[in-house]
Amino acid sequence: MIDGNGASHTMAETMKPARKARASKAESKAEPAKPVPELHRVVPLSQDPHSVRDTRENVLEVAIGHEVRTFRKQLGITVADLAAATNISLGMLSKIENGITSPSLTTLQALSRALGVPLTALFRRFEEERSAVFIKAGEGVDVERRGTRAGHQYTLLGHIGANTSGVVVEPYLITLAEDSDVFPTFQHEGMEFLYMLEGEVVYRHGSKLFRMLPGDSLFFDADAPHGPEELTERPIRYLSIISYPQGSRRN
Repeated sequence: MIDGNGASHTMAETMKPARKARASKAESKAEPAKPVPELHRVVPLSQDPHSVRDTRENVLEVAIGHEVRTFRKQLGITVADLAAATNISLGMLSKIENGITSPSLTTLQALSRALGVPLTALFRRFEEERSAVFIKAGEGVDVERRGTRAGHQYTLLGHIGANTSGVVVEPYLITLAEDSDVFPTFQHEGMEFLYMLEGEVVYRHGSKLFRMLPGDSLFFDADAPHGPEELTERPIRYLSIISYPQGSRRN
């Protein structure tokens, strides 16, 4: 094709501006790109549940060193402060806390006085037994709680009292039969975790309601009023794991 100035153009060259104009109009009509929702960030655990504690802890020197360091930190004092209070050199005290030397009885007595603990407290971790409870299927202990009068059956699946964690954990298998009634008025100290096994229930926590089916779970602060609000499909069975600090009282 020849334009008014005498210049020749191919058909493709002539169509390019038109195509660009149409593309520009199409882009202006298109909706703006929607922002990609931010993925939930995974909060890192404060400790690795799969890590293995140093096997040397079964060695007396390591157990003593661990207790000395723990009691010192509880008092908020430095290694230098404790060394000055006990007339033990800084290097020797560091070796004791790291479990690489065996302190004499005189040294242990000086440490116990400075830390304000009985001498036997320094041997606690070495002598302490770590308990485990094994319950065969169907051999849990049925216990009576406030919901028992509403037909709720509580089967305690194990219990360990005083332990090194400072936390008491109570695992229950809770069964609500055909004649069970709602009882949404539990409230106690600690945290609670529920895991549905059978049936359907609407569970209340504070002012919120949660419809729970097998495989669903609920984790909450047990200091808010909570409990089954609606027994949709019975029988209902779920695990309830309650934890609270040692020494506290739970209703």
